[in-house]
Amino acid sequence: MTFDLKTALKFIILFLIGIGVLCLAFRGQDLEKIWEEIKTANYFWVVISAIAVLIAHMLRALRWQMLYQSIHYNVSFWHAYHAVMIGYLANLALPRFGEIGRCSVVHKAAKVPMFASIGTVITERLFDILMLLLTSLAMLIFQYDSVADFLYQTIYLNVTKKLSTVNYWWLIGIGVLILLFTVIAVYFLRQKFSKKFLRIFVNLRQGFGSYSKLKQKGLFLTYTLGIWFFYLLSMYFAFSSIPSTTGLHFNAAFTAIVFSGFAMAAPVQGGIGVFHWMVAQSLILYGISFKDGLAYSTIIHSSQVLLILVLGSLSLCLILTRKAGK
Repeated sequence: MTFDLKTALKFIILFLIGIGVLCLAFRGQDLEKIWEEIKTANYFWVVISAIAVLIAHMLRALRWQMLYQSIHYNVSFWHAYHAVMIGYLANLALPRFGEIGRCSVVHKAAKVPMFASIGTVITERLFDILMLLLTSLAMLIFQYDSVADFLYQTIYLNVTKKLSTVNYWWLIGIGVLILLFTVIAVYFLRQKFSKKFLRIFVNLRQGFGSYSKLKQKGLFLTYTLGIWFFYLLSMYFAFSSIPSTTGLHFNAAFTAIVFSGFAMAAPVQGGIGVFHWMVAQSLILYGISFKDGLAYSTIIHSSQVLLILVLGSLSLCLILTRKAGK
């Protein structure tokens, strides 16, 4: 990835958008009371919540390792784990860069072709998207009364209002231009770099086919469920960290996980701002004030960022030290 001025400006703009959303979320709130609630939080439960997230990260590494094994690449658990943590660390600086970053770590540590790695990452991300959609559907089915009004007022009405002002001919024209550009670009790339392009395609296809070649698909799906279950536990445990959210049940944690999942899909560093707003909104559905929801989301987001900063930096040091020692 070439990091030029245009790329730098793009990520600076995304970061500023995240900060803007964060400022909007906290605008008009009693910051002193929020800070007081954060200061007096029960950090035993914050640590337990962070441990649950760490277990989810380790399960992610095990799941990713399975995909490599299915296409006959010997990637150890620790290489996969360090790559995952370094990827999360990179995402704090540059959104979506972490996916390329962790593939690069595995490429250097275990000599796996970059595009084969990218194929495995896309494969596992598709399963994460599927889990997010399934949990969203479960939320709608089992908690319809709690979330229906919010979804209608905040999501549906706003989306339909914006869609009503869209010029669809412009969208169709842009879509056609993008399609033509893609076809032309692929054609010229194949002409100029035919062998290299073919090698890239073969490696990508190998990565995409990693799930179909798994001998233990049930274990892979168990890891996937485990990742989301420990994310759910992290939300639930953190409820006990402040008095205002103590006593909330799993259904509130389940809704918060769905909302936070969509927040983290936003192309903003670490989901900053968007995560806080979405999680606080989800807790309003269970009688928690927006102010208290912001205090809770700030605690859990900060603990996860701190975990990534510490363990991601440690993983980076270990990988660089090992490389230097060779």
